[in-house]
Amino acid sequence: MHDLVPLTALGVTEPRCDTIGPVTITESPDWALASVAARQGQETACRSALEKLLGAEAPGIAAYASGETLSAFWIGPDVWMVEALYASHPDLAARVKATCADTASVTDQTGAWARFDLSGENLSRLMERLCNLDMGKMQAGHARRTLIEHMGCFVICHTEQFTLYSPRSSAQSLHHALITAAKSVF
Repeated sequence: MHDLVPLTALGVTEPRCDTIGPVTITESPDWALASVAARQGQETACRSALEKLLGAEAPGIAAYASGETLSAFWIGPDVWMVEALYASHPDLAARVKATCADTASVTDQTGAWARFDLSGENLSRLMERLCNLDMGKMQAGHARRTLIEHMGCFVICHTEQFTLYSPRSSAQSLHHALITAAKSVF
């Protein structure tokens, strides 16, 4: 029998946490993700089901919304990504599907994306080095898709931190870009 050991997207057993100057870059593998795409003609019903699930209004264009235990961000017209801590929601996609029923197509995205949380001072300087988002206009509750080092990433702005999602296959490249940019700025 094989002795399999779970690895993070960066290929290690414990998540990486790097501090460079005033910025901390933390790999956060403990999140479950599910995409929700409203089916044609079911957009309103899907949005209502998503709001029931979140306990908050479904996020609009380029927005992020957080309920008590679940959060979601807009990724396209009538398409959202729902996130929750894996420890409390290992079956997130099944829960979302049960609530949305036939109003949406739901796909488990948990293993497909790598999450990095950035915290500290002057994060806008770091982000401006990495992508073309207007960081002066990014406020808490905004979520945008952008390119970072030619990788499609989601950037979520929180009150005092940013969350970045990249395809898991690009996690090491994104981590390298974050570290390099942080060293060049700080």
